Amino acid sequence: MYRYFIELAYKGTPFCGWQLQPNALTVQEELERVLRLLLREPVRLTGSGRTDTGVHASYFVAHFDSVRNDLHTDSRLVEKINRVAQREIAVYRITSVAAGAHARFDALRRTYHYRIATGKNPFTADMAYHLYRPLDVEKMNEAAKILPEYTDFTSFSKLHGNAATNLCRIEQAYWTDEPEIRELCFVITANRFLRNMVRAIAGTMIEIGYGKRLPGDIRRIIEARDRNAAGTSVPPQGLYLTDIAYPPDVFQSSVFPSEAAGTHPPFPRNMSSQVIVCK
Repeated sequence: MYRYFIELAYKGTPFCGWQLQPNALTVQEELERVLRLLLREPVRLTGSGRTDTGVHASYFVAHFDSVRNDLHTDSRLVEKINRVAQREIAVYRITSVAAGAHARFDALRRTYHYRIATGKNPFTADMAYHLYRPLDVEKMNEAAKILPEYTDFTSFSKLHGNAATNLCRIEQAYWTDEPEIRELCFVITANRFLRNMVRAIAGTMIEIGYGKRLPGDIRRIIEARDRNAAGTSVPPQGLYLTDIAYPPDVFQSSVFPSEAAGTHPPFPRNMSSQVIVCK
């Protein structure tokens, strides 16, 4: 068997997250269906992480095994996948990797963006969280600077989650303000994330931006190790997985040799919409 990394993006609106689940459409299910159809062999994908219902990814990586050793040289395979797959999924590239390479465990760090639309925009209805009341971004950034000082983020983890540990190393966290497009964006990078962690942090930061909490309160919240001490999680439509970093030796060869492995197209802003009911 030969192992491959597949790099892709997806709009999460019509999906009940990445991972397979009964009686619900997921990104993994759709992509496995397409690969089985085109390769004519069983395919099981392992993703670089999980995204919840409605969460997007402008860059995502998964791995799979195949009996074929030439998928990375088949220049038309990516095009075929994109023709067959649901329109909310776009595959960038398929890369041959070492047999033991793992899309999840080999990842060094991940970056998420949380987008807030500060003015009405019909094109981001399901692509950003719409808040029209002014936020104090300076105070939100004061709080964000405190996050890398800590490693235990139990207060921002989903209650009754099954994570083996709630320890994470946050490398950076900050807010940007882009008034020309009327948008705020929370950017956070860490070696790993707990389920619901980014949305819980963003929701707490918004309370700081509204003056309901002080920037320094973030310390008390983290040190409490209690989800009830933090704010309410923000909705999923504003959350994007935007980058995953791997060691340089993970990638071996690419369908597109002229492109550097591990690089990817810029963050897509215009994506089609479709809505289904998740079980």
